[in-house]
Amino acid sequence: MTEYTKIIYLMGTKISLYIKGEGGKSLTEKAEDMLIHYNEVFSANSDHSQLAMLKKMASLAPQRVDEELYELIKTGKKHSLRENSFLNIAIGPLIKLWRIGFTEARVPDKESIEKVLELLNPENIQLDDENKTVFLLKKGMEIDLGAIAKGYFADKVMEFFKDHGAVSAMVDMGGNVLVFGESPSEGGDWNVGIQNPFLPRGNAAALVKIRDQSVVTSGIYERVLEKEGSKYHHIFNSRTGYPIESNIASLTVIADRSLDCDIYTTELFGLDAASIIRRVNKVKEMGAVVITVDGKLACTNNLTGRIQPLAM
Repeated sequence: MTEYTKIIYLMGTKISLYIKGEGGKSLTEKAEDMLIHYNEVFSANSDHSQLAMLKKMASLAPQRVDEELYELIKTGKKHSLRENSFLNIAIGPLIKLWRIGFTEARVPDKESIEKVLELLNPENIQLDDENKTVFLLKKGMEIDLGAIAKGYFADKVMEFFKDHGAVSAMVDMGGNVLVFGESPSEGGDWNVGIQNPFLPRGNAAALVKIRDQSVVTSGIYERVLEKEGSKYHHIFNSRTGYPIESNIASLTVIADRSLDCDIYTTELFGLDAASIIRRVNKVKEMGAVVITVDGKLACTNNLTGRIQPLAM
């Protein structure tokens, strides 16, 4: 039984793949090919991806897309339309307006924001299940899958590893961590660090024990624009056009699927800490860890005994 680890720099992040089983080297190389393909189809920053093609053409006529892209857009639209959801895959024009995380980041004027708000209604993404086509009902609309794509990719790669006999495996998509089987170092559960939102990347605020699950964290620390004494983070409220205002510094979700973690870290981010914990306590086989802006940590009932807070 061999173990193999591969590091890939793709999608603007460091991706780590680990597999224990027969033919690990070959499987990680095939997984890399899968990820390169996904990048070519799903990239929001490439002019040549299928997603970019939708931006140019889908307001003129319905556009046929790959089944996997269609599947993720359909899932994203469904969760964007849920009551009080802060996930919105039609948020592309707002992200483009602020450009937080890029050198040309700026604080737009109120008039520009109000103009863009008219383009952010996910109801205006028209889908045809039979033909796998996407039609944008307003010119200027853009689909942005950045909030949920990494989780989808992680699930697909892990599914591939399992189908080809992996005994244990890990997919780390630059913070989206998904594990299967026993930890190579612990020989049982995996200890996954939850990023400390007040310290540089790599410093954990807590460790959580998981098996056959995913851990995903979203936080206001990841990309920030500082202008005239004010700080603006990259997680937006598509109703106001400005970064979300709440008492949350970071939200971590633990679930069987990495895509579900992605969805819920975004969908719930605009709520206060107590409301998030209350909501996730009602979701079967899902856990959450919230760190507030004043450094308090809270978790759902099912994580008691599985989470080890560290000094913050």
